Amino acid sequence: MSNIGFFKELWDFLRTRKRWWLLPIIIMLFLLGLLIIFTEGTAVAPFIYTLF
Repeated sequence: MSNIGFFKELWDFLRTRKRWWLLPIIIMLFLLGLLIIFTEGTAVAPFIYTLF
């Protein structure tokens, strides 16, 4: 399954089941994942660890 297919299926699920409250959770998890990926091995890493 391609990534675009996954996101389309996720969007269809949210739209048909009226699960709009899941959208902010999914967005925050996505942004947190991007933050961890892009700051891995940089000088910012010690500051991120203090958040958790």
